Amino acid sequence: MVEFSTILAGFGDAFSLYNLAFVLFGVVLGQFVGAVPGIGPIMAMAIAIPFTFGLDPLPAIAFLVGVNKGGLVGGAVPAVLMNTPGTPDAAATALDGYPLAKQGKPLKATKMALFSSITGDTFSDIVLITVSAPLAVLALKMGPIEVVALMIFAFSILAGLIGNSLTKGIIAAAFGLLAASVGQDPENFTPRLIFGYWDLFDGLALPSVAIGMLAISEILHRLSEAHGNMRPTIIAKDTGNPDDRRVTWAEYWSCRFTMLRGATIGTILGALPGIGSTAAAFMSYAMTKASSKDPGSFGKGNIQGIAASESANSAVVGANLIPLLTLGIPGSVGAALIISAFMIHGMQPGPLLFENQGRLVYGLFGAMIMANFVNLWVGQLGLRLWVKVVSAPESIIFSSALLLCFVGVSMATSGLFGVAIMLIFAVIGYLMASFGYSLVIFIIAFFLGPRFEKSIAQSLALTNGDLTQVLKSPVALALLILSVVSVVWFLRKNVQGEDE
Repeated sequence: MVEFSTILAGFGDAFSLYNLAFVLFGVVLGQFVGAVPGIGPIMAMAIAIPFTFGLDPLPAIAFLVGVNKGGLVGGAVPAVLMNTPGTPDAAATALDGYPLAKQGKPLKATKMALFSSITGDTFSDIVLITVSAPLAVLALKMGPIEVVALMIFAFSILAGLIGNSLTKGIIAAAFGLLAASVGQDPENFTPRLIFGYWDLFDGLALPSVAIGMLAISEILHRLSEAHGNMRPTIIAKDTGNPDDRRVTWAEYWSCRFTMLRGATIGTILGALPGIGSTAAAFMSYAMTKASSKDPGSFGKGNIQGIAASESANSAVVGANLIPLLTLGIPGSVGAALIISAFMIHGMQPGPLLFENQGRLVYGLFGAMIMANFVNLWVGQLGLRLWVKVVSAPESIIFSSALLLCFVGVSMATSGLFGVAIMLIFAVIGYLMASFGYSLVIFIIAFFLGPRFEKSIAQSLALTNGDLTQVLKSPVALALLILSVVSVVWFLRKNVQGEDE
């Protein structure tokens, strides 16, 4: 277990002015990109990775966490004002947020979204801080055989839950693992899949792959769908009544059980790889509507609907880090990008992180709590600015994003070769998304590939290649059985969906 003095030192690091500045910058950037439909925090995190190379680990990771948290808050702004969610997570928020805004109460709707988001986010952060260390202690008892089985189970869940096809999910995961194998063989140090390009000997550069797949491919996708630079008009108008511009304590308190339910749903689903915040938001919304004494008011501007959605989707952020920090397995693309910040600084997320870098881990926890307060402050002060951002032409937004992509990758890879790799994966990502292959699964598999390969090699060395040794590990056997059951269940689900 981590010593109490280490915990205090970590929180002390988090609350320094230096780290506060990066949290503030991350939250502001996150809210900005969240308010722009089509950009979102994931693209911003991918673009920002190269710019964190020169930072110490804590401010770099805290900055990315701030972007992720801020993006969820910002995504509610266009959802409320234009019925166009800035992020998929805010789609459920629009169901009641937009009708409430059309009643002349856009500020009440956006502030309810803000307060609910902060409540759910803080709840999941507290759960993360409470359970992660004990879970890490249990995870330390897992050997390489159990780790391999755990990753196979994670891949089977991700392939089934993300996207509409289990087969395409498995192919995307396999392709991600293949990309991770490019470069030097860790066993005999010979080159693999470099095709004569010795720049690939150290593997595919993480910034090139992440930015190409997550940022530029998305920009290409958006441009292919664009019809000019016009955005939907903001219809919501303010009544001028002060009571319609604020959320009273009575209104907030009336939503306490709704927010608690949403935060609980978001935390539970967020701790499971692949389910995501969008599913959590809609599940919370549906359960709140079903349990309401006035279900007919939902979809017409009920603040309970806003509270249900925002508390759930924001609670996923902290919970996503539970499998990341305890097992080294990211539950989302956002968590996978946070892995990259650890890896850039030579650290591998997992149970040993608490033992070897306990101060950093609790510094991260402190930064997450601090980011919630900063999110609340920036959200209230910056609301009028984000309204203007919503109306910005896409040509300006995307050209600026492209410029940052090229500058960031050229800085991180010190040459044009990294930029070329970025463009190749941008095209690959665009084609994959166009044909229904999940970029999320690819990226997570790419990040987990080296550890997966290392664990397989260790398992084969321990068992002398005897696969029957797996039967002697109840944990590994149970995980493999669950993997098979998951694959069969998802296959049946896909077949039933095709029949319908």
